[in-house]
Amino acid sequence: MKLEIMDTTLRDGEQTPGVSFTSTEKFNIVRMLLEEVKVDRVEIASARVSKGEMEAVKTVSNWCASKGYLDRLEVLGFVDGELSVRWIEEAGARVLNLLCKGSLKHVTQQLKKTPEEHIRDVRDVIRFARSRGIAVNLYLEDWSNGIRTSGEYVFTLIDSLKDEEIDRIMLPDTLGILEPEQTYKYVKMMIERYPDKRFDFHAHNDYDLAVANTFMAVKAGVHGVHTTVNGLGERTGNAPLSSVIGVINDFCKDKTLSVDETKLTKISKIVEAFSGIRIPTNKPIIGENVFTQTSGIHADGDNKGNLYCNDLIPERFGRTRKYALGKTSGKASIMKNLEELGIELDKDSIKKVTERIVELGDKKEYITTDDLPYIISDVLHTKTSEEKIKLLNYYICHAQNLKPVSTVSLEIDGQVYEETSNGDGQYDAFMKAITKIYNKIGKPMPHLTDYIVTIPPGGQTNALVETTITWSYDNKEHKTKGLDSDQTASAIKATMKMLNIIEDQILL
Repeated sequence: MKLEIMDTTLRDGEQTPGVSFTSTEKFNIVRMLLEEVKVDRVEIASARVSKGEMEAVKTVSNWCASKGYLDRLEVLGFVDGELSVRWIEEAGARVLNLLCKGSLKHVTQQLKKTPEEHIRDVRDVIRFARSRGIAVNLYLEDWSNGIRTSGEYVFTLIDSLKDEEIDRIMLPDTLGILEPEQTYKYVKMMIERYPDKRFDFHAHNDYDLAVANTFMAVKAGVHGVHTTVNGLGERTGNAPLSSVIGVINDFCKDKTLSVDETKLTKISKIVEAFSGIRIPTNKPIIGENVFTQTSGIHADGDNKGNLYCNDLIPERFGRTRKYALGKTSGKASIMKNLEELGIELDKDSIKKVTERIVELGDKKEYITTDDLPYIISDVLHTKTSEEKIKLLNYYICHAQNLKPVSTVSLEIDGQVYEETSNGDGQYDAFMKAITKIYNKIGKPMPHLTDYIVTIPPGGQTNALVETTITWSYDNKEHKTKGLDSDQTASAIKATMKMLNIIEDQILL
C-alpha cells in the first residue's frame, strides 16, 4: 500500500519561534522536497498572513504549474466565508487545507457557536472552494482531544460533511497529547467507521512521541502522514521527516514510500541553514554524531563483522560511519581513522598514539580525524605532519566605520609571500589576503561551509575561545579546530591546520 508523505515545514514548521522563510528560501525548499526528496505533497503557507506570504506562494505556484505539481502544493485556509479561498486563488494555488474545529470545546468556547452553526459554515467554504475549482482537504483541529472527550461531535461533523467533495480528512494531535496505543485505537476507529475516506495523521511532539504515534497511525491503516524537516514546529515541534521515513521503511514493510532516503541529510542541512535552528548532534539519522562510534570495543566489533551496526546504515542517507577519538578509544578506533587517512604505523607507534589520545580525552579535548596527523607527529617526532605552510606573521587592523585590513606573511616551500587585503570582518580580511597569495602561486583553496564559535558559559573576557570550522575540499569534508583567547586568532589556527591538510593531500 502506498503511504503519502505530506511535509509541512513551510507552514507548521514556520511556527517555530524565530523562524521565517523568505520567498526564495520557500521556493528552494519546495523544489528540493518535491524533486529530490520526492515527498508526495507540501503545505507551503497559511492564507491571509501577509503580503510577503502571498508573493512567496505566487512564486512557488507559478513554478509548480510549469512542472505539473499544483495538485501537490497545499495552503492552510480558515472557515472565513470566501476570504481564504479567494486569497489562495489569487496566489495561484489549487488545494485548500481547511482548518475546522475537531473538538466540541473549541467550537463552543473559542468560536462561541453550536456544532450545527460551525458545520454550516464549514460546508459553505467547501462548496465555494469547489465552485472555484479548488480541491479541499479537511483539518480537524484538536481532533485528539475531540475524539477522547467529545467523540459524538467528531462523528456528527464527519457524518454531516461526508457527501461533500473532500479529498482527505486530516487528524491532528494538535497538542501532542496522545500516546501510541491511543493513536492506534482512535485512528483505527476513524478508518473503520469511514472506510471510503482517506485519512492523514498529523503528530506533535510534546511528549517526544510524535514519531511513535505516527508509526502507530500507519499501523492502524492511515493513508498519509505529516512531517517537518528537522522536526520544526510550534512548542516541541512535529514529527521529523527523516525519522518517520527511517521507521516506516524498516518497520512497515507493507507500505511503499516515494521518498529518496539519500536526500534526507541534504534537505536537513538546507533547512538548518535557512531556519537558523541547529540540528542536535544526537538527532537520529541527521545528527552529526549518530553514525559515529566512540567506544573502542565497538570499532573492534565492526572490524570483525559490523557487530555494532543496525539497519540504519549511514550510506542509506548519504553519509559514512566515523570512529571518534577520545578517552574511550581503543586500538581499533585508531586503526579505523588511520585507514581513512591512508597512514600506516607499527604496533608500538599505535600504542603510543592511543595513549596520547586517551590522555587528551581525559582533559575533554575534542579530537577529530584531521587532528590525528598532528598527534602522531607530536608523539612520534616524525615528519608525518610537518608544517609545509607556515604562518610567519600577520597584522589585522579594525577601525570604526572602516573595513578591517589584514597583512599576512606565509612561508611556502621555503619562499616567503606577503599580501594585504580588506574584508567584511577581521577573519574575512585575513582569508582574502591568504587567497591572494594562493591565487598568485596557483594553489587551491578549501571552501568554508560552517563556522562555530564556542565560549565557556559564564566565561571571563579572557576565556579561551574554540573555533571549529568545516571545510569542503576535493569533494571531502574536513573539520579543524583552533583554541585561543582571541576569536580571530583561534579561527586562524584552525585555518592553518586546514591549509596543511590540503598540502599533505596534494603531495600524496
